[in-house]
Amino acid sequence: MSNRGSSSRGCDVEVELRQLQYFVKVARLQHVTRAAEELHVAQSAVSRQIHRLEEELGVRLFMQKGRNVHLTPVGQLFLRRAETLLTDLERSVMEIREFLDPEAGEIRLGFPHSLGYQLVPHVVAAFRKKHPNVKFRFRQGMYASLIRDVIDGEVDLAFISPNPEHNDQVTGEVVLTEELFAILPDNHPLALEDSIELTQLKDEPFVLFSPGYSLRPIVWDACRDAGFTPKIAFEGEETDTIRGLVAAGMGVSLLPEMALYKTSTMMPAVVKLSRPFVTRTIGLIRRSNDKMPAVVQMFYTFLLNYLKYEYNPR
Repeated sequence: MSNRGSSSRGCDVEVELRQLQYFVKVARLQHVTRAAEELHVAQSAVSRQIHRLEEELGVRLFMQKGRNVHLTPVGQLFLRRAETLLTDLERSVMEIREFLDPEAGEIRLGFPHSLGYQLVPHVVAAFRKKHPNVKFRFRQGMYASLIRDVIDGEVDLAFISPNPEHNDQVTGEVVLTEELFAILPDNHPLALEDSIELTQLKDEPFVLFSPGYSLRPIVWDACRDAGFTPKIAFEGEETDTIRGLVAAGMGVSLLPEMALYKTSTMMPAVVKLSRPFVTRTIGLIRRSNDKMPAVVQMFYTFLLNYLKYEYNPR
C-alpha cells in the first residue's frame, strides 16, 4: 500500500467504477474469494483492484482477520459513500432506459413472506396485464431488513406490516387492514365454533413467529390485551411452518387471512375471533425525499388505486 496521504494528493484521486464495485462486494461478504466468485472474476483480479484503490486513496480499507477481511474505520466511512454512488449510478442508468422506453423498465419490490401467497401475485399479475414488458425483481425479508433495503436503495418499494410511523428515512401509507383469525387443530374442542374469544385460548400452547417477525408482537399484544401471556410451545419463521405445526396438534395461533390459503394437505381449523378484533396494517413504503423512477411511479399509482377499488383476496 502506498504511503501517499490524501493531503498530498488533493483532488487528483482517480477511482474507477470497477474498483468501487469490487470494494463494495468484498466489504459486504467480508471475504475476497467469495466476492470473486459472485463477481465471476479471478481472486487475483479482485485483490489487485482493491490494492490499487487503497494506493489511490492513500489509506488501508481492509484488515485481515483469519480467512476473512474486515473494514477499517475509514473503510466503513468509504463504504457508505461508495454504496450511495453505485446506487445513484444504477438509478441514473434506469432513468435513461425508462426515458427511452418506460414500458421496459424494472421494479424492485420487497415484501414479507406472509404476503407472497396472495397479495403480491395478485397485484403484479394485474399490473402486467396493462404493462406486460415491465420486469420485476423481488426480495423477501423481515420487518427491519425491508426498511433497510428501502433506505439502502436495494428495493424501490416495499410492502411492510405494520407501516412504520417514526422513521424519517422512509415514507409510506397504509394500503390495507387485514383481520387475524384463530387457527386450531382440527380435533380441538373449539374447532367447529363460528367464533370464539381469545381468552378461551389462554391455557393453550401457542405456535408463534420467531422474534423479529412483525406478526409475533401483534399476537403477543392481543393476548396481553385479553388478559393473559401466551405460553410459547414452538416458534417458526414461515406461515407454512406455523400452520403445519398447528395442524399437527402442537398448539394454536393467530394468522392473517392472506396466510390461510390452502397450500398443503395439512391445514388447521380457522375460527373467527369475536373479541378482541385483531388486525394488522399493511403499508407501502419508499425512500423519503427520493424521486421515484417513472416505471416505479406508474406502479405505485396503480397499486394505490387497485388495492382501494379492485383487490379482492377471496
